[in-house]
Amino acid sequence: MPTAHSASRSVIAETIAIGSELLVGGRSDSNSLFITEALGRLGIEVRFKSIVGDDLADMVQVLKTAVSRAGVVIMTGGLGPTVDDCTREAVVKATGRRLARRKAAFEGMAARLAQWGRTPNKGQLRQAMIPAGATVLANPVGSAPGFAIEWKGATIVALPGVPCEMEAMMADSVIPLLAEQLARVMKVRPQPVIRQVFHTWGLPEADVDAKLHGLIPKNTAIDLGLLASPMGVLVSLTTKSGGARPVSDEVLSSLAQAVRVRLSDCLFAEGRETMEEVVGRLLAAQRLTVAVAESCTGGLIGHRLTQVPGSSAYVDRGAITYSNQSKSEMLGVPEALIAKHGAVSAEVAAAMAKGIRERAGVSVGLSVTGIAGPGGATATKPVGLVYIGLNGGSGAAITKEFRFHGDRSIIKQRSSQAALNLLRLWLIDRNRR
Repeated sequence: MPTAHSASRSVIAETIAIGSELLVGGRSDSNSLFITEALGRLGIEVRFKSIVGDDLADMVQVLKTAVSRAGVVIMTGGLGPTVDDCTREAVVKATGRRLARRKAAFEGMAARLAQWGRTPNKGQLRQAMIPAGATVLANPVGSAPGFAIEWKGATIVALPGVPCEMEAMMADSVIPLLAEQLARVMKVRPQPVIRQVFHTWGLPEADVDAKLHGLIPKNTAIDLGLLASPMGVLVSLTTKSGGARPVSDEVLSSLAQAVRVRLSDCLFAEGRETMEEVVGRLLAAQRLTVAVAESCTGGLIGHRLTQVPGSSAYVDRGAITYSNQSKSEMLGVPEALIAKHGAVSAEVAAAMAKGIRERAGVSVGLSVTGIAGPGGATATKPVGLVYIGLNGGSGAAITKEFRFHGDRSIIKQRSSQAALNLLRLWLIDRNRR
């Protein structure tokens, strides 16, 4: 078991995500967000985040830098059986330890593989090689064991990069280990790092920032954060670990309420809730059903809606009507209407929403048509021009025009978010009547 390190560094952490694919666009690092929240509940603040490729020398350098400034270093990735999985080698090269096959690591890996009807091959035997003096961390989900080792006053933890494996090992092994260490070295239990998150849509980052200007009183141990993305601007209130004046629940609650008031026009969710979850909850509560007709988003809205468990209760169907012919044949949009106004127009968006609602026999029809680019634009209809339609069966259809910027993928994401938000606002207004 690693020995306790100094109290002054115990509440400072760094995450290191390992893998060349994280640097070249193959996939993004989501593990650090989970780790940050899990450590924050212990009062350990992640102040640094590093991403490094599979080069051994680079990994050693990043690890040494992390240990020089953080008392807890959590590495994810590079524990697999292939030649580019060299986290174990990087740790022993940095610490001067040696690798040795550990019985606990081998037996845990062999047992997991046996459940899958397999036996360890030569590459997988490498996974049982653990640095000398390290504590083996069992993997209850996958085959790769992790480990924890003490070096230069820091606790280094190595975990698999697969999110479900990392999350299970954090809960089962890492959090109990670090909690025990904190109990030994801290005279007073550190305040948990609390992070409240608010999701907005419809305002640029600068406008959100202006609305929140002066929110945090001076000398208050809370950081206000803003993060812009194609899905809107995320606002966060994060308490600081080890602050001279711990933030009371009353102060944090008051600031959170102030955020809600200031951002009321554009705030759609808090915490981990997504736009599609909010829309699904509102549809289910009102016992309504929806069908979607999509052109430029190519099924993205339907995909997002059906990502929510239980969505079969309110999602009836979706139609990808990409061509003009499909809009006419599947939705009944008059060819003359398309010829007069163009497929990317408020008139066609309205007809698409009406057509999908009537054909599906649902409570509300939602549609989107636009120019995602990079081609297809004209002098009067630029890339990023998007029309969204909504038909609830009574009165004229609602249509909204948007002019988004970004590449094709970003325009599609923003279009889907705008469509779901229009549906959200319609549901809220309907519930108030």
